Amino acid sequence: MTYRVCFVCTGNICRSPMAESVFRARVAEAGLEDLVAVDSAGTGGWHEGEPADPRTVSVLEEHGYDSEHVARQFQSSWFARLDLVIALDAGHLKALRRLAPTEADARKVRLLRSYAPRSSASAPHAASEGAGDGLDVPDPYYGGRDGFEECLEMVEVASTGLLAAVREELEGRAA
Repeated sequence: MTYRVCFVCTGNICRSPMAESVFRARVAEAGLEDLVAVDSAGTGGWHEGEPADPRTVSVLEEHGYDSEHVARQFQSSWFARLDLVIALDAGHLKALRRLAPTEADARKVRLLRSYAPRSSASAPHAASEGAGDGLDVPDPYYGGRDGFEECLEMVEVASTGLLAAVREELEGRAA
């Protein structure tokens, strides 16, 4: 049975498509593409049907990631088919948990950077960017290209830990 992961940010044009592309690449590198499905969405529908932000696309392509994407809004009915819903910041985490139809569905929602090594998740630059407890991936939309680079770096670091957690889940299912 396929393990399904969906990354969620605000409009599904910056952070979540970036996380989706990076994690899909990690899954492929691990040879798990037949076992893990990766997707993304936004908490709002402002950009539905649009491609990812051009800055997201250029940063992904420069780092060797696929950038094909069409934005869409997360629906509460999706919880039934998803194993893990990955929020990119604490606001998304709260919104998604409120949207969850059951307590079990609410437990499927996790912050991406909770999978990062502790030293990386609490790095000084994260706190100085207004990341609250250091687990938010700051929204790069209103800033310059450097914010998209920083976002990619945070996503890449956390994706390694997320892959390890998903692999553990898969091994548990096989046992």
